[in-house]
Amino acid sequence: MKNQRSFSIVALLLILFSSSVFAQLQTNFYRKSCPNVETIVRNAVRQKFQQTFVTAPATLRLFFHDCFVRGCDASILLASPSEKDHPDDKSLAGDGFDTVAKAKQAVDRDPNCRNKVSCADILALATRDVVVLTGGPNYPVELGRRDGRLSTVASVQQSLPQPSFKLDQLNTMFARHGLSQTDMIALSGAHTIGFAHCGKFSKRIYNFSPKRPIDPTLNIRYALQLRQMCPIRVDPRIAINMDPTSPNTFDNAYFKNLQKGMGLFTSDQVLFSDQRSRSTVNLFASNEVTFRQAFISAITKLGRVGVKTGNAGEIRRDCSRVN
Repeated sequence: MKNQRSFSIVALLLILFSSSVFAQLQTNFYRKSCPNVETIVRNAVRQKFQQTFVTAPATLRLFFHDCFVRGCDASILLASPSEKDHPDDKSLAGDGFDTVAKAKQAVDRDPNCRNKVSCADILALATRDVVVLTGGPNYPVELGRRDGRLSTVASVQQSLPQPSFKLDQLNTMFARHGLSQTDMIALSGAHTIGFAHCGKFSKRIYNFSPKRPIDPTLNIRYALQLRQMCPIRVDPRIAINMDPTSPNTFDNAYFKNLQKGMGLFTSDQVLFSDQRSRSTVNLFASNEVTFRQAFISAITKLGRVGVKTGNAGEIRRDCSRVN
């Protein structure tokens, strides 16, 4: 009974702490210190996006990888040796880092804003902006995060979902950050504008098992197309679109593809092949409005993970190094 009471108190303290953190994040956090921050970031992101489409998936993935390791504190942006040296982060495209750097420079060119807006908040805003630029939903971004001072390779270990994950592994990892199965499926929908290197899924199309070289949950025609794009000794730098139908549009095609056995990773296709998550995939495939609403809810919750506020952390002058 005593242990139960202690556990209840700890749980209550966690809830109160979480609530106080959310209360410190506000959509109008910079209304006095840098009232034009959203416009400045949006313009810088649009300019970068016009140079290369990769800006969109690269920035979105960067935000996810940042938040899942030490929380949304821009620790992923710190120069080596840091998180980005871990094998799970080495495939992060440079265009994502460049997007944040250019937006930070643009913000700091405004004398009112100089050294007042965190890199973590700029990454959160840039993520929303690339979603909108690719046709996805617009949503208010909560602000007030501070930048972390620590970034290590070791902290990434076992912190990010793997392409081989099954449903229970995905749910366990997302639940660690207060994200539900529905949140996880909605965030997976961001793969609609994603790309992946051949080595991340080659086992599914060449040596799934001794008797079945191709994963039976994979659409056979799609598997043969993947073999053409990713021959056995393919250049490891070659990457292909995760959504073969509308790769440059943020839409619900990802879920329609899963219904046809066209999920690129095991962790994608399992969302449909596992009965426990199939109904959500079917719902998002049939109703894009519902998917967009679920995505907004999930990415807002993701943006609250492990944030530093108040006097914690710092406002970095240069996103790649601590002050």
